[in-house]
Amino acid sequence: MSRGFARARLLLAGAVLALLAACAARPEAPPASRESRVLRVGTSGDYPPFSTLKEGQASGFDAALLESYATERGLRLEWVRFRWPELVADLRAHRFDVATSGITVRPERSLTGRYTVPVARNGALLLLRRPTWAPPAGGGTSEEPLALLRALDRPDFRLAVNKGGHLERVARAHFPHARILAIPDNAAVREAVASGQADAALSNTVEGPRWAEGLTGLELVGPFTRDVVALYVDPSQPELAADLDTWLLRQEESGALGELRARYLGPGATGPTATPVDALLSATAERLALMPMVAVAKQRAGQPIEVPAQEAKVLEAARSEVQKAAAALGVSPPPDEALTAFFQAQMDAAKQLQLRAATPADAPAHSLDDELRPALARISSRISTLVPRVPGGLDRDAIRHKAHEELASTGLEAGEIDRLADALVGLGTSRPAPAP
Repeated sequence: MSRGFARARLLLAGAVLALLAACAARPEAPPASRESRVLRVGTSGDYPPFSTLKEGQASGFDAALLESYATERGLRLEWVRFRWPELVADLRAHRFDVATSGITVRPERSLTGRYTVPVARNGALLLLRRPTWAPPAGGGTSEEPLALLRALDRPDFRLAVNKGGHLERVARAHFPHARILAIPDNAAVREAVASGQADAALSNTVEGPRWAEGLTGLELVGPFTRDVVALYVDPSQPELAADLDTWLLRQEESGALGELRARYLGPGATGPTATPVDALLSATAERLALMPMVAVAKQRAGQPIEVPAQEAKVLEAARSEVQKAAAALGVSPPPDEALTAFFQAQMDAAKQLQLRAATPADAPAHSLDDELRPALARISSRISTLVPRVPGGLDRDAIRHKAHEELASTGLEAGEIDRLADALVGLGTSRPAPAP
C-alpha cells in the first residue's frame, strides 16, 4: 500500500468520525415523513366567525378546529384561499385536502366532495331594513317569516348576498322576483345594506347578529332554513375523511367541540352535531337530497326507479361495511334484522322521493355511474361506519322529533320520517353504547 493511499484512508476515517460526532452532538432530527406531513386546508378567509385569513394566518372557529386536529396528528397546516364560486372546481382540481369556512352541506357539492360528520348548524337570516311599501311590522305580535318573505318578493326589493355560496341559492329560491345583488366579497354584503345600496342582506344565525351590530333600523327575520355545516374533503382521500369523522365524534363526546362552538359561534350554531344520531340523520338528509338528480338520470337513461338486484347489492355492501366498522370499534354489530330494517327504510324513502320528483326537460343531467352512484357510495360508507356507534336506550319519541327537524326539507311524508326514526332506534336495541 502506498503512503499516499494510506494517508487518504486515514483522512477519510477521520472525516467519518467527525461527522458521526457532530451528528451525536445535535438533537435527533424529526423523520422526513413527519416533516413532509402537510394538511392543505382551503378557506375563503372572508367568513367570520368561521374563518378569516390575514397574511397567510387563519383564525376563527374552523382554524381553531383544524389546528387542534393537526396538533394531535402531528401535521402542519397550509392554508389555501378559495373563492366561493370556485370551491367545487378547486376541490376537483385537488388544490387542497379539506375545505372549511362554514361550508353548508348541499347536494351539488356532494357530487364532487366528501363531507365529514357535521360540526355546526345554522339557518338563513334576513337583515332587513323594511321598505316603505312593505307590510308594516306586526306591532309586537309575531310575524310568520315565510309570509313576510313572500310579501317582499317583488322586482323593487334589493337583496344582497354572497356570490357563489349556499345563501345565494337560498336567496334565488325564496326571492325569484327580487333583484339579487350577488357580491363576491362577503364583507361587502354587509356594507351594501349598511350604505342603503340594498334593502336587505341574507346571512345566517351565526354571522347575521354580528353584522347587525352598530346598524340601526334593521330587523332580523328568520331563521327560515335549517342548514348543516361540515368539513369538505377531497373524495380521493377517504382515509382522511374517516379519521376526521372519528376525531370529531370524540371531540363532541368530550365536550371540546361544543366549547369551540360556544366560544366562536355563539347560540346561533345549535349543537351538538357530531353525535352518532345527529350524524346519521345528517347523512340521511344528504343522501335523500340527491334523489331528484337520480330520478332525472334514470329517466333519461330509460332505467326504472326500482331495481331489486341493485338494492340487494347495496344492502349486502352495507352489512359488510357495518361489520368491518363494528370490528374496528371492538363492538358487536346490530342484529341482522335491525340492519335490514334500517337500510330498507333508507332505500324505500329514496324510491318514494324519486317517484315524486319533477323531471323538467331543462333539468341538469348528471351521470348515474360516474357522479351520482359514487357520491351515494361515499355517503353510504359514512352511514355504515356510524351505525355500530348508535347507543342503546334511545327514546323513540325524542328521535322521531329530531328526525322531523332534520329531514323536514327532504320532501318525505310524516310516516316515512317516523319509519326512518324507528329503524334508527332499532339499531341500538339491546345494545350498550359503544366506546368512541
